[in-house]
Amino acid sequence: MKNNETLITAEGLEELKRELEELKLVKRKEISEKIKVALAFGDISENAEYDEAKNEQANVENRIARLEHMIKNAKIIKATNQKGIVSIGSKVKIKDLEFDEEMEYIIVGSAEADPFKGKISNVSPLGKALLDKKVGEIIEVASPTGDMIKYEILAV
Repeated sequence: MKNNETLITAEGLEELKRELEELKLVKRKEISEKIKVALAFGDISENAEYDEAKNEQANVENRIARLEHMIKNAKIIKATNQKGIVSIGSKVKIKDLEFDEEMEYIIVGSAEADPFKGKISNVSPLGKALLDKKVGEIIEVASPTGDMIKYEILAV
């Protein structure tokens, strides 16, 4: 993978494009209106509304630039058809052996990772540990506290 490549699924790329369009067409106009209203209050040197709107504008412009870069450098990833072997794009069911808890994740590029939606990055500790493994294998992953957690791969 090249340094500036963004590994992403086709679905994830479409989500980035939708977000970019929303920011450019809707959010920019909203912020522009906030700035106009704040300027109407007069002196901008002590105008909290103006400062807040300008900060929001800077954040949105930074996000737009980041999204444009990711979209420009997107490399669509597809799940390989290696039966039972974890790869980017794979849906994986694992079991935490300590707590006897089952979880299901999709391995994606870091641009679209969202653990709360069941999408983990291929460069996250768990994602890295899962890659190229097979059903039935046990993996160990360091937790944020440094403890090792054992998982069994139940399905790919």
